[in-house]
Amino acid sequence: MADKLIIFDTTLRDGEQSPGASMTKDEKLRIARQLERLKVDVIEAGFAASSNGDFEAVQSIAKTIKDSIVCSLSRANDRDISQAALALKSAQQGRIHTFIATSALHMEKKLRMTPEQVLEQAKLSVRFAKNLVADVEFSPEDGYRSDEDFLCRVIEAVIAEGATTINVPDTVGYAVPELYGQFIKNLRQRVPNSDKAIWSVHCHNDLGMAVANSLAGVMIGGARQVECTINGLGERAGNCSLEEIVMAVKTRKDYYGLEIGIDAKHIVATSKMVSQTTGFVVQPNKAVVGANAFAHASGIHQDGVLKARDTYEIMRAEDVGWSANKIVLGKLSGRNAFKQRLQDLGVQLESETDINTAFSKFKELADRKSDIFDEDILALVSDDSVTQGQEQFSFVSLSQRSETGEKPFASIVFKVQGQEVKSESEGNGPVDASLKAIESFVKSGAEMVLYSVNAISGSTESQGEVTVRLQNSGRVVNGVGSDPDIVVASSKAYLSALNKLQSKSDRVAAQG
Repeated sequence: MADKLIIFDTTLRDGEQSPGASMTKDEKLRIARQLERLKVDVIEAGFAASSNGDFEAVQSIAKTIKDSIVCSLSRANDRDISQAALALKSAQQGRIHTFIATSALHMEKKLRMTPEQVLEQAKLSVRFAKNLVADVEFSPEDGYRSDEDFLCRVIEAVIAEGATTINVPDTVGYAVPELYGQFIKNLRQRVPNSDKAIWSVHCHNDLGMAVANSLAGVMIGGARQVECTINGLGERAGNCSLEEIVMAVKTRKDYYGLEIGIDAKHIVATSKMVSQTTGFVVQPNKAVVGANAFAHASGIHQDGVLKARDTYEIMRAEDVGWSANKIVLGKLSGRNAFKQRLQDLGVQLESETDINTAFSKFKELADRKSDIFDEDILALVSDDSVTQGQEQFSFVSLSQRSETGEKPFASIVFKVQGQEVKSESEGNGPVDASLKAIESFVKSGAEMVLYSVNAISGSTESQGEVTVRLQNSGRVVNGVGSDPDIVVASSKAYLSALNKLQSKSDRVAAQG
C-alpha cells in the first residue's frame, strides 16, 4: 500500500454536520452510489448510534454498496460499537471507526476522564470492535493538540489491540502544514508497531489549510489515507476537499508519486449532486468544481489557451467531468432517454413509480423551457415530491401580483398531510408575500437564517434553485426548491424546510 493513497470520504457523516446539511436516507443512498461510481475507497456512511435515521441510512448503504468499504463512526463505548456493527452486518466490506478525545483540554473539560481512563477506554473499544469486524479504525479526537508522549502510548496500545487504521485528526483546524506533517512523522517514528497500521489524516479548514495540511501529512508524515468531503462540506469552515486532494495528487504525480483509485471524470457530477442535495452552493471560484474553475476572462489568457491549452490550464476540464458538448434533452425526448440520463448521472430511483413521477416532472419542465440540462435533471430528482410522496407539506399552485406602487400579494395552494389548503398574504415583495402566506397557515414559528438563489444553468430561462435555511428550537434545516419561476422555487424550498423541521430524528454531534 506504500504507493497508493486511500481516499476516505466522510461527506455523509462529517459533511452532514454542517448546520442544515442533514440528509434523508434516500438522499444519502443516492450520494453513496455516486461515491462508489467515483471509486472512493472508503465511504463513511454515518454515525449509526446517533439516531434511528442514521442507523437505517448506514444499514441501507451497507446492503447496497459493493465496491467501496462502508464505514460507520462510533464513540468508544460498547453500545455505539454494537450499533455500528449491526448496521454494517450486510456490508461486503465493513469498517468501524471508533474515537475518543486525547487532548488535555477535551479529556478534562468534555470527557471528565483522566489520561489513564482514556487510554483504557481506547484499548477496550478497539478490542470490542475487533471482535465484531476485521477492519477497525481508531481516531484520537483533537489528536493534533494532544500531548505527543501520551498520544504515542494510546496509538501503540490500540494497534496492539488490532486497529488497522490510525487517523490523527486536526479536529479544530489549528494545524500548520509543516508542523502537522512533522507531527505525523514523529508519531510514526516513535510508535514501535506503527508499521502494523495504515496512517490517516483528517483536517478541518478553519484557517483555510485543510488540503495543505492533509498533503503535508502524506508527504512529510507518511500517511496513506486522507479523510475528506465533496466540496469541502463540513461544520464550521468545512473539511479537506476531496476534489482538491485528488487532482493535486493526479496533476502533480511527478512530485507526489502516488497512485490514486478515483475516477476523476465523475468529480463534477458528484459535486453537483451533493450541492443540490444539501443546498450548499459551490462558490464560482472553487478549485476544480467551481463554475469559473476553467474560465479565462483575461485576453492574454484566452489567447494563450486558444493557441495551446497548457499555457494556462494545468488539467483538462473534461478530465474532472466538465463537458462543453452536453447532450441536451427537450420536450420531444422519451422516457428511455430520460432514464438513461439518470443512469449516466449516477441517479438510481428506487421504483418505477419514482421514475414515472420524475419523468412527469421532466415533461412539465420541458414545456416551460426548451433545453433541459444535467443540472435541471439533478434538481428534479432532488425534489422531495419525487421520492418523498408522504411528506407533510407539498406545493400545489401559486398566484401572485407585484406592481410598482402597490403592496405585493400572493395566494398559495399547498397540501398538508394530503389535504389541499389555501392561504394568502401581502409582503415586501412576491417572495416575501408567498412565504408569509405559507407561514400564516402553518405557524411553525421558525426563524429564516438564510435565503439564497442560484441559477441552475446559464440563461434567462434557467431554473432558479432556492435554498431556505430555517431555525427552530435549536434545530437548523435546509430546504431546497427549483423552478423556472423563482417565487415558486422559493415556496417549494420553504415547504421542503418545514418538512425537515417536522422530522423527529435526533442527532448526536460527533467529530473525529
